[in-house]
Amino acid sequence: MTNRLRLIRKELGLTQEMLARKLGIGKSALSMIETGKTALSERNKNILVQELNINPDWLDFGKGDMFNDQHAYQSFTLRTDNTLPRQSVPLYDIEGTAGLVPLFVDHAEQKPIDYITIPNLPKCDGAIYIVGDSMYPLLKSGDIVLYKQLHDMSDIFWGDMYLLSIDIDGEEYITVKYIQKSERPGCVKLVSQNPHHADKDVELSKIRAIAFVKASIRMNSIK
Repeated sequence: MTNRLRLIRKELGLTQEMLARKLGIGKSALSMIETGKTALSERNKNILVQELNINPDWLDFGKGDMFNDQHAYQSFTLRTDNTLPRQSVPLYDIEGTAGLVPLFVDHAEQKPIDYITIPNLPKCDGAIYIVGDSMYPLLKSGDIVLYKQLHDMSDIFWGDMYLLSIDIDGEEYITVKYIQKSERPGCVKLVSQNPHHADKDVELSKIRAIAFVKASIRMNSIK
């Protein structure tokens, strides 16, 4: 099982620190589990099955596929989040809404192309398809991210993942990045998961819209 836990982490593109946070344990404790020095608790097994959609038979015995079905999702929740047992999250077409800013401004007027239902997630305002590989392998082009709009930049949790609309020479650039503090006044640092993408300092005034990324969905082909 210890090797399978490592495979789960690699498949989802998570660092030990990120998976440890999801399981509510320390990074050193996760390292001990992965190296076989301690066992995975039943509580942590339940988190892997219920929140990361891991097939329990695969987790315990290596039987079947890693994920329960072709829809693999992962959540990026904060410890302060209150989860809902069930909600229908509207899925929007960014091209149809002419960008993230109009979607956030006229949220009630936008017509979703579908609805997504995932149990035990915090309240989400909507979902969109993402384009680009800056967060690969954690996210890849074509994945769906579920988001919660952020209305005040002072509410940023440094180091967490955000969906952003950035003004670049009058054009809207939509991306998903980690946000960290910048050494440049009036700026934030945007950090990618993909090591081939360099960190970038962006002026706060250039950020036109921002939202927490609360979960992602990846469609896995059935063999």
